[in-house]
Amino acid sequence: MKSKVTISKKDMIVIVACLLFLLATVGSVGSGGRRRAKEAVCASNLRRLGTAFEQFTSENDGYFHKGYMGIPDCATTNWWFEALKPYYANQDLCLCPMAARPGADVGLGEVGAKFYAWSAQGWLPEGYYGSYGINGWVENNQCEHEPEAMKRRRWRKPNVAGGSNIPLLLDAQWLDGWPHHYDNPPAFDDEDFRHGSQMIRFCINRHDGFINGVFLDGSARKIGLKELWKLKWHRKFDTDSPSPHWPVWMRDFEDY
Repeated sequence: MKSKVTISKKDMIVIVACLLFLLATVGSVGSGGRRRAKEAVCASNLRRLGTAFEQFTSENDGYFHKGYMGIPDCATTNWWFEALKPYYANQDLCLCPMAARPGADVGLGEVGAKFYAWSAQGWLPEGYYGSYGINGWVENNQCEHEPEAMKRRRWRKPNVAGGSNIPLLLDAQWLDGWPHHYDNPPAFDDEDFRHGSQMIRFCINRHDGFINGVFLDGSARKIGLKELWKLKWHRKFDTDSPSPHWPVWMRDFEDY
């Protein structure tokens, strides 16, 4: 005859506690797994867009597109996503999976803005949207009215020395930006990029202290937020300049 197994109230409490712990752990792992999967898709998107840039330059005498020329007497534009359109089939390739919601749903500078995409919003060409921004210093701007100091900073071509540290396209709040080594970091995460330095457009906590980016040599990788000041954005960018004063929200991120 089989003996009956009894469980005391104390044992039951322990068992329930263990089950709750396991469920919480599985949930945490599941959430982390989904986040890592999105990060992987983001890196893949950027790598594919890097290939599109390579195809574009190979068919345009080795030069990047002209880019934004919003200065007096030279206000025409040649956005990167327009230039690359013949080389990618789906506009969704320009979306980081962590920031695929339309930007019209949230105001710039609001909490959570880093998880939204920019879109036409009445003045960009219709049908274009994304959550990546180009390093404006790579563009082959040919406006004769551009100041000489800006002309000397531009890369214009991908085949340059040190391409693995020259950013091309990155996670961003906006579609482009022109950072300098003296730019201040955002005072808080999601700060409105329209009222601060150009680096604020890229310095967003989209991937747990990192963003993703593709470089002039075609490589794609994670970039620490503090590392942004160590990338060679333009020819005159001083990667050895002292680090800026880090705001509270960035102080625990990895140093470089």
